[in-house]
Amino acid sequence: MKEQAEILMAANQAQRTAIHAQGLEKSYKDLPVLRGVDFDVARGSIFALLGSNGAGKTTVVKILSTLLKADVGTASVDGFDVATQAAEVRESISLTGQFAAVDEILTGRENLVLVARLRHHNDPSRIANDLLAQFQLIDAAERKVSTYSGGMRRRLDIAMSLIGNPQVIFLDEPTTGLDPQARLEVWQAVKELAAHGTTVLLTTQYLDEAEHLADRIAILHEGRIIANGTLAELKQLLPPAKVEYVERQPSLEDIFLAIVGDDGEDGEDGQDGQDGQLAMIPAASHK
Repeated sequence: MKEQAEILMAANQAQRTAIHAQGLEKSYKDLPVLRGVDFDVARGSIFALLGSNGAGKTTVVKILSTLLKADVGTASVDGFDVATQAAEVRESISLTGQFAAVDEILTGRENLVLVARLRHHNDPSRIANDLLAQFQLIDAAERKVSTYSGGMRRRLDIAMSLIGNPQVIFLDEPTTGLDPQARLEVWQAVKELAAHGTTVLLTTQYLDEAEHLADRIAILHEGRIIANGTLAELKQLLPPAKVEYVERQPSLEDIFLAIVGDDGEDGEDGQDGQDGQLAMIPAASHK
């Protein structure tokens, strides 16, 4: 009876888990990149793998997307083993790399229709229209992609990767090189993916990106996961904040207002009401 209960619990856990990685190790010749990586990603969630350049983020994504074999360890995606069931894994996922893989000669609509045809869908035009609407690209649908902004290209790239309704999508540093407005556009697109039930594994080196988007955050450092949890859980790893009082120095704005007055007007005949003398500047205050 106990064994049956354990088997049932394991099955339920597997259904709730979209990605499972255990003890992943990978070296390139004598250079170890992954030194034992473990984490789980819940279905329909956004999981951020946070780390600096060279931490091993892209290597993890390549292993999970079957593009690279781990030296040691196991991993599964959507319930399929990445080593022994690679074909099933590829049918369940989509991968968006660090740079948008779009055809700049074609229009946005033509890019989507092309991918839908390559995936043998019966109604590529309908699929393209739905994705253009979902990613707010209707107005730019007939323009060549070469005229798109960075954020629009990345949104189109993500839209193309959704053709075929993948259960899991890997976004490898999707906002690298984008301006602030474009980053916000991509962030909104990622949140909408999760809202529609897609599991998102996001790699990033931007702290604010992980903080803004992720349900859970894992910090990858020198090939190991050194922290993993929600933002609130990670904050608890730090000691309580200390309040320090520092002397406040007057800013140039304070000085200007003290001289000319709050209304920005001098006294009559160019005087300030003090026989031409400047008003006294108040002493620096303390917080």
